[in-house]
Amino acid sequence: MAYKYLVIVESPAKAKTIEKYLGRNYKVVASVGHIRDLPKSKMGIDVENNYEPHYISIRGKGDVIKSLRSAAKKAQKVYLASDPDREGEAIAWHLAFLLGLDLKDKNRVVFNEITKEAVKAAFKNPRTIDLDLVDAQQARRILDRLVGYSISPILWKKVKKGLSAGRVQSVALKLIIDREKEIRNFKPEEYWSIDGNFKKARKKFKANFWGLDGKKSKLKNADDVKEVTERLSGKDFNITKVEKKERRRNPAAPFTTSSLQQEAARKLNFRTRKTMMIAQQLYEGISLGKQGTVGLITYMRTDSKRIADSAKAEVTEFIESEYGKEYAAHGGKKLKNAQGAQDAHEAIRPTSALRTPNEIEQYLNKDQMKLYSLIWSRLVASQMTPAVMDTVKATLDQKGIIFIANGSKIKFPGFMKVYIEGRDEGPEDKENILPELVVGDVVQSLDIEPKQHFTQPPARFSEATLIKTLEENGVGRPSTYAPTLETIQKRYYVKLAQRRFEPTELGEIVNSLIEEFFPQIVDMHFTAEMEGNLDEVEEGKKEWVKVIDQFYRPFAKELETAEEKMEKIQIKDEPAGFDCDVCGHPMVIKMGRYGKFYACSNFPECRNTKPIVKEIGVVCPVCHKGQVIERKSKKNRIFYGCDRYPDCDFISWDKPIGRDCPKCNHYLVEKKIKGGKQVICPNGDYKEQAQK
Repeated sequence: MAYKYLVIVESPAKAKTIEKYLGRNYKVVASVGHIRDLPKSKMGIDVENNYEPHYISIRGKGDVIKSLRSAAKKAQKVYLASDPDREGEAIAWHLAFLLGLDLKDKNRVVFNEITKEAVKAAFKNPRTIDLDLVDAQQARRILDRLVGYSISPILWKKVKKGLSAGRVQSVALKLIIDREKEIRNFKPEEYWSIDGNFKKARKKFKANFWGLDGKKSKLKNADDVKEVTERLSGKDFNITKVEKKERRRNPAAPFTTSSLQQEAARKLNFRTRKTMMIAQQLYEGISLGKQGTVGLITYMRTDSKRIADSAKAEVTEFIESEYGKEYAAHGGKKLKNAQGAQDAHEAIRPTSALRTPNEIEQYLNKDQMKLYSLIWSRLVASQMTPAVMDTVKATLDQKGIIFIANGSKIKFPGFMKVYIEGRDEGPEDKENILPELVVGDVVQSLDIEPKQHFTQPPARFSEATLIKTLEENGVGRPSTYAPTLETIQKRYYVKLAQRRFEPTELGEIVNSLIEEFFPQIVDMHFTAEMEGNLDEVEEGKKEWVKVIDQFYRPFAKELETAEEKMEKIQIKDEPAGFDCDVCGHPMVIKMGRYGKFYACSNFPECRNTKPIVKEIGVVCPVCHKGQVIERKSKKNRIFYGCDRYPDCDFISWDKPIGRDCPKCNHYLVEKKIKGGKQVICPNGDYKEQAQK
């Protein structure tokens, strides 16, 4: 079919959605991501010539480029409609180069959401390619290449092949290792609390020991507790003070990329990569039956908290009709973006608040539904009134021994009717209603219970808390977090245990070398300052060559020192405690790229290797001969299989427990559920009581 205009986007899904909106004069095709990049086999940067990058067509993209050139020749005009960020601008620039387009031509089309109205409006206002955005992307790419392709070969020579270093990944690794050191060096300290159950008339309530004789007291040991309990006489306590206040709690801002990644981890148990993959699907468009394909959310790589006035008006109208006028905040609180945040596009929000999760549930898969509901709820809540809490603080006194009772009651739920932000640590706020207490009341203690505690070390980082820390310190940008976390796991610098990051021996070796020889690379303040400089390139305030040069000159000297002074590290093999079943030599435990494994000490004459497996003490429920062992998938997810594989192909994502179902005799498994575990039959409806 003949067409006048060619539109190039990155993904086939996006192309399919947009073509439906534009009509028959437009042909929309996909470049399938970047088409030009720096070569993989070498640095590709001329350090002596103003850091000139040497771009080549990406291997395997020959047919795509040929097809794009052919389609461009048949069109009167070519529009470049890649994503509205640095990467998208760079893709447009590379396409313009390959297709011989004029950089002065207004052929760049940008939209923040893939809806018919937004796409059509964008095509009425094309612009030229923003070279400041291109320079910012290019500067980041060159900087990362200079760091990675300079340090990695040194690590290969001095430690082992397959290692890498990078600007953001090295900081992330150092944070994880520094936290691990804190945990190792942590010395628990004893402390005590005294909890009391009290009653006024028939109404019971709780209060906690606060202090003695008007002063707040810390209970450091059993002797301190004894001093308090020995002074207690009888059960009567006087209410000496009652403070009543009204507390307002404001809703959370609409999602940025990092806050979406954090909340999806807390509430949905989604890994960062999964969150971004599903968000991309919702952005590019989902088929809604007769409505056709619609982009359900705005662009998902953003650090802006702003939302369009039209979106605010639509949400407000929805809140008023669904919940009542008293719930609508009418514009909401003016939100301030983080320093350095690029306000080119909006926060992540539904393209229409009127498209409720229930309305479109039938068109979404389970994970899409979960993430869309989260984004929709967060936007609606952000435009609602604050929650109002009535709080009560009562002081209970018996001869100078003071207990405090805190109570709260939701007076008006406001935004909490729709959504409450998750927390990384600690419980959600809950109502605690006290009986009506007034000064002069006498209440009775039912029991006084001293409890011994010990201070806890800081928690290891989860994906959510690591992203939060990187963002708070200005390290990395929205698009970098998912690949950064993936890289440090792929390199086996860290591993996830109970969804928390633990450094490996290899990670600690690499970090210590980078800390010693390249201190700036792992310096959080330096990395954040560099991010700020790159943002200024994007704003046209700084030249990218000068920013790179300022970094590279001292870095080049560090490279020379490292080449000369970094000692070769031998990662010693550990004895495995058994002999090779091929040649009889002792087996050893070696450190590989993907973790530890068994290998024959007679290498290279004998190349026998075995994975290190963990038996769970259960006989295979299929062949009844082998042992069930814990394995890991390529994505580092634990599953269970028979050690006689491939002779026995038993496999299960849930842990078999060695018992059979009393209903159907199928093997039972232990399934993880929210807050605990439950034994179930995968073959039927049999369940045992959940264990916390």
